[in-house]
Amino acid sequence: MSSFAPSSAMVGREAEIGLVRRLFEGAADGVPVGVLIDGEAGIGKSRLLREFATEVSTRADVHVGWCLDLGAARTAYGPLTAILRSIVGHLGAERVREAVGVGAEALGMLLPELVDEPADRARTSPDRLRDAIATLIETAAEAAPQVLVIEDLHWADESTLALLSFLLRTLARGRVLLLLSCRSDDVRRGDAVSRFIVEATRSRLIERVTLPRLDGDAVRALAEQLTGRSVSDGALARMQERAEGVPFFVEEIADCTTGPLPDGLRDVLLTRFDRLGDDAQRVVQVASGAERPLSHPLLSTLAGLPEDRLDEAIREAARGGILVIDSDLYRFRHALLREAVHDDLLPGERSRLHRAYAEALEAQRDGTDGVDTASLAHHWHLAQDEPRALLASIDAMRDAKGRFAFAAAARFGELALEIWPSVPDAATVAGLSHVDLLQTLGSVLRNAGDGERALAVISAALDEIDPETVAPRLHARLLRDKAQYLANLGRPGAIPLTEQALDLAARVGDDALHATVLNQLASRYMVAGRLHDALRVADEAERIASRAGDRDQMSIAANVHGVSLAHLGDITGGILEFDRARDLARSSNADLRYRVNYSDALTLLGRYGEAVLIAEEGLALARSLGVGRSSGSIMMQNMSVALFERGEIERVDEMMSRDHRQGALRVFRMYSSMTRVRALAWRGRSTEAADMLREWRPAFVETGQTERQIWYDLITMTVAVAESAGDLRGALAEIVAMLDDDGPVLLHQRRLLLQAAAIIADLRAEGDDTAAVSERVADAWAAQPAQLLADSWSPIVEALLSPSDPALQRAIDLAEGDDVPVVFRVITRLERARLLLRTGDRTAAGTLLAEAATIARTLGHARLTTTVTTFAHAAGLSLDPVRGDSAATASASDPDALTARERQVLDLLAEGLSNRQIGEQLFISVKTVSVHVSAVLRKLGVSTRTEAAIAAGARMPAQVNSRPGVIR
Repeated sequence: MSSFAPSSAMVGREAEIGLVRRLFEGAADGVPVGVLIDGEAGIGKSRLLREFATEVSTRADVHVGWCLDLGAARTAYGPLTAILRSIVGHLGAERVREAVGVGAEALGMLLPELVDEPADRARTSPDRLRDAIATLIETAAEAAPQVLVIEDLHWADESTLALLSFLLRTLARGRVLLLLSCRSDDVRRGDAVSRFIVEATRSRLIERVTLPRLDGDAVRALAEQLTGRSVSDGALARMQERAEGVPFFVEEIADCTTGPLPDGLRDVLLTRFDRLGDDAQRVVQVASGAERPLSHPLLSTLAGLPEDRLDEAIREAARGGILVIDSDLYRFRHALLREAVHDDLLPGERSRLHRAYAEALEAQRDGTDGVDTASLAHHWHLAQDEPRALLASIDAMRDAKGRFAFAAAARFGELALEIWPSVPDAATVAGLSHVDLLQTLGSVLRNAGDGERALAVISAALDEIDPETVAPRLHARLLRDKAQYLANLGRPGAIPLTEQALDLAARVGDDALHATVLNQLASRYMVAGRLHDALRVADEAERIASRAGDRDQMSIAANVHGVSLAHLGDITGGILEFDRARDLARSSNADLRYRVNYSDALTLLGRYGEAVLIAEEGLALARSLGVGRSSGSIMMQNMSVALFERGEIERVDEMMSRDHRQGALRVFRMYSSMTRVRALAWRGRSTEAADMLREWRPAFVETGQTERQIWYDLITMTVAVAESAGDLRGALAEIVAMLDDDGPVLLHQRRLLLQAAAIIADLRAEGDDTAAVSERVADAWAAQPAQLLADSWSPIVEALLSPSDPALQRAIDLAEGDDVPVVFRVITRLERARLLLRTGDRTAAGTLLAEAATIARTLGHARLTTTVTTFAHAAGLSLDPVRGDSAATASASDPDALTARERQVLDLLAEGLSNRQIGEQLFISVKTVSVHVSAVLRKLGVSTRTEAAIAAGARMPAQVNSRPGVIR
């Protein structure tokens, strides 16, 4: 139809498309990869993607989605809906529903055709939506390689960016290639798209391919292909001067070579438009108002031309190289052409055009067809009809919020706030008050991860009301929300605000609200270390919740009881309360909350195996609910601390590398950072650990003023970094400063006192006078409640502070238990070896040092390995293994012995699990499982998984099914 045609072959892009081809081959082999094709406008990004997509279309399913230009407020999940609908078209709805299970209802928010009735937001969650999308893509990748193309990322909404980040981090398997195109000159420093690109590039989640401008030879080749004749040196020079090597401008200028070149690039772009007849110009102007490809009925309605004249006008616009027909839709050949035509409209023409679009969309709504509320808000705003723009913006905010696209919802909420002052009687038009809008926007911003803006908005709402006349219910909710936002940011002031909210809630007569505020206050008291206050308020919360029949709020109150009693030393009472919290929970939220807090308490008590079991059960629950990759990541973080103390550092590293909670509340990121700092220090990467600690210290200091656990976490990190760097005196000084503090004492202090005993032993060996500090640590330890002294840690502390051979031997035996941090298997052996050397028993000392060195190396603990090795060399003792009967020694001395992780993999092989199932059980990637399986087969001298399972029974009968805490 068109006399204009793109070049028969791309010019000057051989290297770039070659790289994309290579990355596709890797993806086709099962290693997902993301690629960003970026460059300035007109550089050829879309052309390269179209060429590549056509090339691989016989080997892969190609799905394409576009981000839309809606100004500051953008469509939630803009390009993803089209991609997901395309995938469903390939797989079939029934196969999709089977694959995503409970996630089908969440997907129904974006694809209504998947569900029989409209998706119920109350029965799903943003986490389930993200998991369902990832599962859908992985399922499709099992059938064929998937190429997901997202064009114009520079117009992406934050919800799309967050989901892309999630997918790039969580898709650990599957034949998936994600291709993104982005106009680099439309990305502003510091905006959401810029942050996404910087973070994804820094984290190596994407390969970045930047398209350069064409050189002179390539420009000549392109121009000659387009014109069908040779280009003189003079014409080439003029073309280069104007187009500067940008392919799209070369194409446009080449079209003008029969006459004088226009003065500017904008005039170059409008040259095609100016050559059209009146009808064709009318059609093109109408099309320029659309942010997406146009259907024929919509274009016909808006153009207002008879059908025969409309058809001829479309043909003329297509022949002129402005419009193209794509899958029964009309679109501009290039976005720059649309922008040039739209910008050339007079203000009145532009306003009338967008009013026509808005009215056409409203007509679709009246006809019960689905309407993109974001587009409606966009067009009414550009039509300068402020009342309708206000109402449409609020509708778009609610719609995006209902689909968990909180960032997009926030943009529309902000737009509504901007428009509000210019609308007479805005509250009547909007159907809500300004304070109601502020409260809703604050909640949306909080869920979007913008805690600072949420706090500012809710503060504005509180400033706007009159406390003497406002309804107590609204006032209580505003105070409650502000307190929550302060807590999310780790700021002081949450408790006084919640206390004020409670006074108001008690007068409202709403037991549900009253119980919720009581539990919020009890939780704030709990994290602040005001444990008796927490117990008192939780008692009242449970009483009110019981009256309201709200078992979930009763469960939360029992949960607060359990945590508080445990920290007060009533372990028996605390565990009974946790059991009640479990039994009372009715919602998955209350159940997961119980598991998070209970596993944390068990870890603090040294009951690591139980902590891992509870957390793994929580992860299983999260997976069954379709939120394993998202909400489950909080549980994984919690579990990683117990695994860390068990010495499963490799597993901790795996879990930390799969921390997907982008935009999570700051306090959760702080918990994760503590584990990362400790893991770096464990590995001996003290400089990196110190840098990370320095980055996070201000946040920990601020939040530690109101959350006692965070205060202890900062000490834990600081001690770990100091020890890793060899600064034992500095590490011990941090713990002594902790004892000088007169704030509440929590269970966290026990682990730090245990570590203090180990540091004192090391300093005493270096000749330091540690008597005074030893006495302080001993006194602090003895001051604990009786139930906390009746465990394995007390004899170890006593042996390290006052060493004797019998005490240290007992400490060594106790350190072999699962309820003692694994590093003390090294520490106790090292200390007894020192004692034996002083008494002259070099043989026994050498044996202990060899065992300690082997364990330290097996654990990968850099400082302990160095400490043991240095001491042994100074004493003139060999570290060659003396005994060969321990698993650790055998592993170090026999290169064919299975590592601890390989034994876990072998156990699961013997149970008949696939690599994917093994990865899910052990929280490692399928690729990592494959490496371990290959190592197991090689070391066992077998060639199949069946032979390995048989060999497992013959070689390690005592170890089969020995994995602690694994859910069967």
